[in-house]
Amino acid sequence: MSKEIVVVPHTHWDREWYEPFQRFRLRLVALLDEVLDTMEREPAYHFTLDGQLACVDDYLEVRPENRDRVAALVESGRLAVGPWQILLDEFLCSGENIIRNLELGMDRADKLGGAMPVGYLPDMFGHTAQMPQILRKAGLLHACVYRGVPSSVTTDAFAWVAPDGTALRTQYLPAGGYGNGAHLFYDAQGLEERAAAFVKTMREWHGPEGSLLAMYGTDHSAPVRGLPEMVAAIGARMDTLSGYIGSYSGEVDGLPEVHGELRSHARANILPGVISVRAHVKQAMGRAERMVERYAEPLAALWGEKWPGRFLDMAWWRLVDASGHDSVTGCGVDETAQQVAARIAEAEQLGQAVRDMVTARLARTVPSDGVLIVNPTPDARGGVVIVDVAGMDPLVDPWGRPVPTQPLEYAATLLLDEEMDPATALTFIHGTELYGQHITDWTVEGDTLVFTVARETSVVFDVDDLRGALDGVTRVRIVAEPRRTVAVLVEAPPLGHTSIRPVPHDRVYGPARTERVHPMLGEHHPSCWLRSDSAALPVRGDHEVLDNGLLRVTIEPEGTLTLVGQDGTTVTGAGRIVDRGDVGDTYNYAPPLADLLVSEPERVEVELLCSGPLVSIVEVRRTYRWPVSGEGVDGAPEVPAMTRSSRTEDITVTTQVELRAGEPFVRLRVEFDNRCDDHRVRLHVPLPSAATHSYAEGQFAVVTRGLTSEGGCGETPLPTFPASSWVAAGGVAALLEHVTEYEVEDGELALTLLRSVGYLSRNRNALRPEPAGPQLPTPAAQSRGVRSVNLALMPYQGSWEEVVPQAESFRHDLLVVPGQGERFLPLPSPAAGLSVTGEGVVMTSLRDRDGWKELRVVALTPEPTEAVISGDLTEARQADLRGRPGEPVQVRDGVVRLPLEAWEIATIQFRQQ
Repeated sequence: MSKEIVVVPHTHWDREWYEPFQRFRLRLVALLDEVLDTMEREPAYHFTLDGQLACVDDYLEVRPENRDRVAALVESGRLAVGPWQILLDEFLCSGENIIRNLELGMDRADKLGGAMPVGYLPDMFGHTAQMPQILRKAGLLHACVYRGVPSSVTTDAFAWVAPDGTALRTQYLPAGGYGNGAHLFYDAQGLEERAAAFVKTMREWHGPEGSLLAMYGTDHSAPVRGLPEMVAAIGARMDTLSGYIGSYSGEVDGLPEVHGELRSHARANILPGVISVRAHVKQAMGRAERMVERYAEPLAALWGEKWPGRFLDMAWWRLVDASGHDSVTGCGVDETAQQVAARIAEAEQLGQAVRDMVTARLARTVPSDGVLIVNPTPDARGGVVIVDVAGMDPLVDPWGRPVPTQPLEYAATLLLDEEMDPATALTFIHGTELYGQHITDWTVEGDTLVFTVARETSVVFDVDDLRGALDGVTRVRIVAEPRRTVAVLVEAPPLGHTSIRPVPHDRVYGPARTERVHPMLGEHHPSCWLRSDSAALPVRGDHEVLDNGLLRVTIEPEGTLTLVGQDGTTVTGAGRIVDRGDVGDTYNYAPPLADLLVSEPERVEVELLCSGPLVSIVEVRRTYRWPVSGEGVDGAPEVPAMTRSSRTEDITVTTQVELRAGEPFVRLRVEFDNRCDDHRVRLHVPLPSAATHSYAEGQFAVVTRGLTSEGGCGETPLPTFPASSWVAAGGVAALLEHVTEYEVEDGELALTLLRSVGYLSRNRNALRPEPAGPQLPTPAAQSRGVRSVNLALMPYQGSWEEVVPQAESFRHDLLVVPGQGERFLPLPSPAAGLSVTGEGVVMTSLRDRDGWKELRVVALTPEPTEAVISGDLTEARQADLRGRPGEPVQVRDGVVRLPLEAWEIATIQFRQQ
């Protein structure tokens, strides 16, 4: 065969899946022990270690003495490692997480002798649109994929084109994927015949000339003994994947083109149900990524002291580890899901620690009766925050001007009043602390000892002074200073901070008479005046209607919402809850053969929680009768359920409908106690106008999708798709806090709130003919317990581009931090950190790197644009996605104007004064 076949021995290593990580690691160590011994014994042997450094790290943690053996094989070109740190799920993590994954893997591989220069993506459940641009900007010229490739691809190589136009030569793995050659060498008998059949099959994909790629390996496979001899027997040669693909230049001329994301079911299952299973894990991942990417790193870079790099590195390690394609997906056993959730929680906690360290530093310049407000977005911004302050005085900004407020709640002032031995009460005191506050004064009034406490004190308290005054005391009273929770409308500079505090009325610098007085509170409440330059109109609310001048929300009798935007766009019936059966598994939704759909509530209750002028909230409680399970599922998992149980549970779905001043969207918090199994719960939003496409943000792109999905492999091609921060169709957008499954169905946008299933994979799934894994029970994947989802709905009339800045505000709340400075201090002047503006320009990362600040932006627009970056910059330079510096960038008057092509991801490094 004259070396027609290039054999690439490899293993596909699922780090955790149907067994938890440590159990799989035991097998990994045994496998790599054998690989190293075999390769050192047989010099012709080559091996590709699945494109992920995690395999090496996990091995060397147990066998650190073998590091030099591994490095020698990598340096020789016989052992291919990297470029990824871990084989991720591309849709269930942020774009920044993808970049950090690649950065980690390539940097660590370089220390062993160099990363495989191929973006190897063998088993991901589809591929994101911007992956070619990401790989190219990290220095890679090739990709290699299996799942998601459309039927239009009829060759084993194609040009994969990202939205920005970046085209990458992509090796497709047809006829068996990453195991297309696994059958060749199981036995020396019949080897020639199998090789001839392989060549015949692969020639149909590759053409009459050139060598054919035979991926020899499967999940968790070890090398077979005697492989070099068998390879030689058929006239083939052995190499690594990079050795085979590296023989191509990376040129894409003449190759068929595929544009954007790869989510077709035509060639392989893409298992779309992983988007919605174990939804709480997806929620946690979204929170943790935002905490590290958009709060901890930017604030530490701009306002911190020494860069807390090690803490942030630990956070990123955990986020990257959690992004594995059998990890964040939730398609492993319950023990695996628990470990993933713990990693994500630790990442969020590390981010919180860094954030709090930086904001505490800033809060020390704010008097203790004041409140620091931090803006995590790179544009000047107004918004409503909820603060807790002492007293009843009006609140003012750093210039002494009143800020609009709305009282929400008053804290109890009487904390204790009962008869007791005063000596017992003294045991409650620790230093100055009493009942979680601090003693500011004490008195004895007749037979009663009265303590006055507050959140802070400058009093030096000596309990011995008190002991002599306790004769005749039989009662103890603890009184706290008055405190209130208020909504406040504030304005904050970009990536900067401002502050507010209460002051007596005679110290308020009221607005001029030409300025607009709040119509609901009148001019006798100067703390609630709105300045004339404020765009926020007051919110009016009652049991039926909320209105802020930008959006009108009507609560209908059945508990749904009618939304009317300022431009007249109307959404009717939004928020309908639909429950139906799901007897599928963690990979694929599947309805019972005779499904029962529940969408009408048994009863509806509506309660007004607050009516404005800054925040109006109505709570809608709808009670449904949901079937408790799929009928027959528990007893016979091998047989798909025929119907849903006749037994039902009364489930109350509580929806808090919140409208804030200045926001063109309505916030929803949907919560219910899931006491049922085998079902799917969706929130439906009728479209204002007919739609032939949806638009969804995710991983540095806005993807346009049709209403159907291409099939052909066997898996039913459901048109359910992931959206990261928002999805829009037909004039309405849903703003999201985490990756959410959606479908445009019968003129409605359906958002999956919950999918409850009981098996990792079912051998018989009505919508997938073959198993996706072992049939193992996953009772925790039923997701019982209280489940809550936060989202927002926004009508729009023009382009989806209107949605982008609103999603940024919705997802990144202003931070509120109690002041920690001396009470006599004045409020500090507001300060901006860095401003990043431009049509469609979104900041995705800001961090410190080797004494430079590194900023990453993406142009979420189909047209060229310009990023304007200002903040007393002194010098700047371009960088690639690995942080390697490039050409200088012009700085003029402290500002960088950075031209961007449509959908371009750009990274610059800069210094400030």
